[in-house]
Parts: sequence; structure tokens; C-alpha cells
Amino acid sequence: MATPLEGRTVVVTGSGRGIGREIALLAGRLGANVIVNDPGVNVDGTGGDQGPAGKVAKEIRDAGGKASANYDTVATPEGGEAMIKQAVDEFGRVDGVVHVAGILRDRMIFNMSEQEWDDVVAVHLTGFFNVSKPASVLMRQQRFGRIIGFSSGSGLNGNTGQANYGAAKAGIAGMARCLARDLGRYGVTANAIAPGANTRMTQTVPDAARQLRSRAGIQGQQRQPSIVNQLREPKYVAPMVCYLLTDQAWNINGKVFNVSGGQVSVSWEETPDRTIAKPGMWDIDELRALVPAMMQGLRNPAPPPPDLEVPGRAEAAASA
Repeated sequence: MATPLEGRTVVVTGSGRGIGREIALLAGRLGANVIVNDPGVNVDGTGGDQGPAGKVAKEIRDAGGKASANYDTVATPEGGEAMIKQAVDEFGRVDGVVHVAGILRDRMIFNMSEQEWDDVVAVHLTGFFNVSKPASVLMRQQRFGRIIGFSSGSGLNGNTGQANYGAAKAGIAGMARCLARDLGRYGVTANAIAPGANTRMTQTVPDAARQLRSRAGIQGQQRQPSIVNQLREPKYVAPMVCYLLTDQAWNINGKVFNVSGGQVSVSWEETPDRTIAKPGMWDIDELRALVPAMMQGLRNPAPPPPDLEVPGRAEAAASA
């Protein structure tokens, strides 16, 4: 196997298990020096175990690569700075940051506590900042770097019970696009991955919850019925991530890639569509007349049930 990451140093957060583990292992096989970061917490962020990160780092070394474990939390500025400092202290530089670390605190918005919101956003979105900020300082100076965040279908399309997680994941996609503009002139790229894989996090959503959503008419994340979507092991996500870390990906910047099984697609960036326009300010009567036609054919992902009296429904049905 070629080693296109030879001599590069990569920090992978949340790499003790799942997708992060597969990225760290592949990066090691491709020649990278790897900082395997993982405090070993449970899916909800509680607890801690140094075993997973230590084991992955040992696997890389046993295979002839170079790796060190790091147990800091990405949820604090001190933790993010510590893992970047460790990369520089042990390997002389930092060339790539892959932020995979994440936790779940699923709850419907009307039941969600502020703590459940803060904890999830701290690991996912603030965590992306905490590790990208110190890395970007060094990458800007050395005129080279790769920053990759992990978004999600929950952030790009929405999902029930995940206002905290979805907001953080949408934020990561937006932040990657902004970092691309901040850092592109210095030879540093920033992109995001929206993965499709079976992990500890996906397994926490029981079949009963999915069935309940279906019976309620709530549209969850949709997967096209394709053979590639049966290939849900985390290892299938790693190659595209590692490709984005290579020198060859120098001109891929500010993009979001959907990666699942043998399928890789680049998301079409948000653009205005189905536009109505006039040379002045709209009044409410004009909008009442034109907006329904503009929205025709676009599905409500969670419509109210037929037996619920909804103001406006009868009027809409009569005018259809």
C-alpha cells in the first residue's frame, strides 16, 4: 500500500472506537504519525476509560506505525490545546485534525434541559473549535494543513429528538465552510463528512423509537434502498477522510461529503430555489397568494395528524 501520509502528523478526536478508530488505523497504515484522542466516555459523555485510545495507539505501533494516545476532552480549550501540543512535542508538527468525537443526549425539545443542550454542543461544535483553533495557528505558519469536521444527516436534514445534536452538526458543516475561507489562502483546507455507519451512537436509537416516529407520520432520515447502504461498518468511512488529508486534496475546500459504504457524494451547497421576486416590499396578501404555489410538492417532514384541528388546513384543501 502507498503511504501518501508519510511524515504527516494527524490528530483524530474520538478515535478509541467506531469511525474515529478506523480513521486512526488507516492513517497509521498510510504513514501518518497519529495522536489517538479519546477520554473513553460512554455515549452520553459520562465515565472515562483510557483503554480504547491506548489500544488503538498500540495497534498502530504494532503494525509498524507511529502513534500516541491522548485522553483529554475536546470539550474544553485546555483539552484541545493539549492534544495539539502533544502532536508537536512528539512529532514536531501537526498537519491534520479530524474531529470525530461526539456524545448523545437525545430528548424532544420540550423536555430537553439546558444541561443536555450544553453538553452535546460542547463536545461536537465547541469541540471542533477547541481543536481547530490551536491547530490553525500552526498550520497558518507552516502554510499547510487539513481540518475535517464530522457533520450528520441530523444536522443537514433534521431528526426528531436531536435538537442539540442536529444543531451542533449543522454548525460543524457551517464552520468548516467558514474555516475554508479563513485558511485557504494559507494552504489549509477545511471540509466536513456526514457519515452513514453503524456505531455505538446509532445503536442507542431503539427500533421502538423508529416505529413510533413512523406511526406518528414523522419523517426520519431517509436512506435510498441501495446495496451500498448495507455496507454500514465504520471502516468504509475512513478512506475518504484520509484522502482529504493527503497533499493531492489541496484544492478541495469548504465541502461536505456524504460517505456511507461504497458511496461518496458531495453535498450541493445551500442555494436559493423556487424564488418569487418583486421590485419592492411584499405585502401579506401577495405572500398569501403566491407562497403556497412556491411550496407545492415540498413535504412537511412532520405534519399534524388528520384528526387534529389545524387552522388553515381546510382553507388550503379548498384552494388546492
